[in-house]
Amino acid sequence: MASVPFDQLDGYIWFNGDFVKWADAKVHVLTHGLHYASAVFEGERAYGGEIFKLTEHTERLHESARILGFEIPWSVAEIDDACRELLVKQGLEDAYVRPIAWRGSEMMGVSAQKNRINLAIAIWEWPSYFDPEQRLKGIRLDMAEYCRPDPRTAPSRSKAAGLYMICTLSKHAAEAKGYTDALMLDWRGRVAEATGANVFFVKDGALHTPTPDCFLDGITRRTVIALAKRRGIEVIERAIMPEEMEGFEQCFLCGTAAEVTPVSEIGPYRFEVGEIARLLMNDYAEEVRPRQRMAAE
Repeated sequence: MASVPFDQLDGYIWFNGDFVKWADAKVHVLTHGLHYASAVFEGERAYGGEIFKLTEHTERLHESARILGFEIPWSVAEIDDACRELLVKQGLEDAYVRPIAWRGSEMMGVSAQKNRINLAIAIWEWPSYFDPEQRLKGIRLDMAEYCRPDPRTAPSRSKAAGLYMICTLSKHAAEAKGYTDALMLDWRGRVAEATGANVFFVKDGALHTPTPDCFLDGITRRTVIALAKRRGIEVIERAIMPEEMEGFEQCFLCGTAAEVTPVSEIGPYRFEVGEIARLLMNDYAEEVRPRQRMAAE
């Protein structure tokens, strides 16, 4: 997959209501979303031909657009149907799903009140976000230079494209030093999240995770919390200071792309890939598989 540029993949993309050939899904260089980051998106995964928690993702896409001041001209149900139809058209069962909505090129400037709101959906094969061998050993994270911003300075409850600029910078900097990812603090100096995933810690048999007051309360995050509670594991959502990582025994990341991935190192702090992290990694893998989930129910 990595050897083929994304604009040269085969198949179709759903683009403003039509299925177009992958190579023909283009926008103009003066698109507002490119210049001013007036775009929102989702990341979803299909397992066994079913897109996991599709409607929750689509509802969040609509809410993200609302926060950025525009309305997507397709309903949640219409977007859900388009995603499912495209998955079949692409001939895939296990895949990554990327809906994105953005302001078009009718006006160019900070103000773009009359710009068309566009929507596209792409689906492609995407295996584990992190190297499978690294996941089993626990990935290594650096401490990011940039912080998640104060909600008074950015629309932090929206999955907005512009909020990921500092994530790309942070992940690139970490990779340049031999790490897999980076942990970001918030503007107050508290633990926030990784560049594209939420973070959990384990201490004395309980899960500790930062309160999502300046970053997304991820759909996978909520799923993991439900799985932990199903197991009788206590979940504590609270402010976590970075020095507290010295006393945590285990750590893992979670997100649609990352799934559940154990962490062995964050900067100077070390963690074991322990029973709870492995248990929730396996529970999540079972939860997302439709046939396994139905059999369990």
